[in-house]
Amino acid sequence: MKKNILIVDDSALMRRVLSDTVVSDSRYIVKDIAVNGEEGLKLLLANPDLYDAVLLDIYMPRMTGLELLEELEKHKEVRAKVIICSTKADESAEETMIALEHGAFDFIKKPENLIHAKSNIFKDSLLAVLEVATEEAKTIRKTAPVPPPPRYTQAPVRREVPVSKGSGDKIIALACSTGGPKTLQAVIPLLPEGLDAPMVLVQHMPAGFTNSLAMRLNDMSKVKVKEAVNGEPLQKGTVYIAPGGKHLKVNCQGGLPKAEITDDPPRDALRPCANIMYESLMNSKYDEVVCVVLTGMGSDGTEGIKALKDKKRVYVIAQDEATSVVYGMPKVVARAGLTNEILPVTEIADIITKKVGVQ
Repeated sequence: MKKNILIVDDSALMRRVLSDTVVSDSRYIVKDIAVNGEEGLKLLLANPDLYDAVLLDIYMPRMTGLELLEELEKHKEVRAKVIICSTKADESAEETMIALEHGAFDFIKKPENLIHAKSNIFKDSLLAVLEVATEEAKTIRKTAPVPPPPRYTQAPVRREVPVSKGSGDKIIALACSTGGPKTLQAVIPLLPEGLDAPMVLVQHMPAGFTNSLAMRLNDMSKVKVKEAVNGEPLQKGTVYIAPGGKHLKVNCQGGLPKAEITDDPPRDALRPCANIMYESLMNSKYDEVVCVVLTGMGSDGTEGIKALKDKKRVYVIAQDEATSVVYGMPKVVARAGLTNEILPVTEIADIITKKVGVQ
């Protein structure tokens, strides 16, 4: 059965581009189209179980995409996953972060011209997000009993973690993707001031959006949160987010560990890539690496952590299935038998703090 998609956008050209891209995949049908948020909201409330996903513009007359999301928060019966269609980062990055906080599943960047609109890059990006979003929606709407998922090779675990005495240099390396921006708000703001380690963080995002993510997290956190800058020393108590569209490595040549930002080619179509971040720590000065893998599609991080374990003392924390928006990245690292802890997101900051200590 084809998945039903609702498009909400005030631009006739963009409605056509999105429609053509959606129906290019035989799994989807454009069930309805709305020209503003008000029309879109009426359709969603009248048909709460009809749509598998919504492609939603931010800037529209009568009711914006953000206003529509705020209304949907009052109507839990609407099960469709909302994918934000963002304009250029310098115009909509802040609003996109707010949309993710208000329940949007993920976002894509609108094509900036017709050449981009017809490119495989845009098409593949949209269809990849749709695939995950509609599978999630389908799972939520099932009413018939379903068999339990197979047990992974490593079941969820909780262990008593001794509080660190601060001996040895440690670093926290965190990876996340779909669902990450909102999930990070349940981790980073709970870290204490004076955290006795730096954190390097890969969140899969295109260029221009990670600075807004960093600023929003910084405003609500005791630790300092910033977009990483090439060559800057890594300071304890600071979270360094990989700039969107670039890789983040840790470079320990010449003394103090520094952030290294590169334009190296994407790996597995990802830039930034968590595997590259983890691998860069293999020959670092740090005695122990606390690896954290949160919600996200795919498997990024697993191979890097596996390689890192051959060189360093590594403690691996993965988010559990119940609190993950998409149980992909943490599932794969757990299935590989690499995890020391598999925990709900609300417990992760406490374990990080116990592992690295406070100055």
